[in-house]
Amino acid sequence: MNKKYCIFAAQFLPHMGGIENYTYNISKELIKRGNEVIIITNNTTGSPLQEKIDGIRVLRFPCYNLINGRFPVMKLNKDFWKIHRYLKKQKYDIVVINARFYFHSIYAALYAKKRRTKSICIEHGTSHLSVHNSLLDFIGGMYEHFHTMILKRICKDYYGVSEACCEWSAHFGIRSKGVLYNAVDLDKIEHLKELKQRDFRKEYSIAGDALIIVFTGRLLKEKGIYELIEAVERYNKNHEAIYLMLAGEGEEKAYVESHRSEYIIPLGRLQFEDVIAVLNQADIFCLPSVSEGFATSALEAAACKCYIITTERGGTKELVLDESYGTIMKDNSVDNIYRAIEEVVANTGLRKEGQELCYKRLEDNFTWKHTTDNLERIIEK
Repeated sequence: MNKKYCIFAAQFLPHMGGIENYTYNISKELIKRGNEVIIITNNTTGSPLQEKIDGIRVLRFPCYNLINGRFPVMKLNKDFWKIHRYLKKQKYDIVVINARFYFHSIYAALYAKKRRTKSICIEHGTSHLSVHNSLLDFIGGMYEHFHTMILKRICKDYYGVSEACCEWSAHFGIRSKGVLYNAVDLDKIEHLKELKQRDFRKEYSIAGDALIIVFTGRLLKEKGIYELIEAVERYNKNHEAIYLMLAGEGEEKAYVESHRSEYIIPLGRLQFEDVIAVLNQADIFCLPSVSEGFATSALEAAACKCYIITTERGGTKELVLDESYGTIMKDNSVDNIYRAIEEVVANTGLRKEGQELCYKRLEDNFTWKHTTDNLERIIEK
């Protein structure tokens, strides 16, 4: 029987990010199966108060964009109350909360409780939000614990987009009930790979046998951008040069641009089909993050058969199970990234094995069909 899903996500398209991607894709899969979906988000992008995106109805609370839009806080004005009154009249089968630490999440949990509707909260992180200031990070951590204490009193059922996220939830005294994995639309990616793609090698005059490392995602310090660029620059001083392409935008865009060279190539924000094209033409994907839930970019890289180098933080280690699948570094120090690149570049057989094993594991476990199957099982309980 078809169900009505109300999904709360503090940020949503056209704002880009992991939670936005997760919310969009799970909504699309639910609708494809005949369910109804509405997304309640914050208007971080000056978008319409309500609209439909690819068949998904979206309502947006007016908000303040704190921490450069990373922490939206609802404005209690007439547009807010208009949406609030509308929601009070609705009846849903389940309220899904993405993610835990926004005021938006507490509103969602209270809404579900007052409507006597089942609610679940999905954890997407594996560490406290950082603004790279020790005092502000400490205050933020205290806030997050206080906020979670309140949320736990209202919403009782918690899941994670990876096992690592469930382990992080335990830091707040939460015993997660399971995993609703982050995933990719593998059929769509395979279709894009078959089409005529943008030729990045030709565009940047890169020989067919030259090795390319790719980073895709937000250009943030916590993603290891500084360390990755330094490691590649050091490698190129000591070995035959390799290329590093960085696709994305973010707070460290100026830093990335300042290191532009023949071999360090910032690509800016790319359309999805171009992200797949650059991954499909690359050899190695490197994501040296200090904090991740379960990076969509790593899943997309596996779908394009890139060899993966990453850290043990977050859920990517659930894709890259051991050294035969890829390289999991203890941390993202420049030395660790340098040594990983050195070993992988020198060992073609290692790369080929890792590419095939990760693709197979992705195919068997990390598609939206698998994740939506599990979400539907939760509501049927």
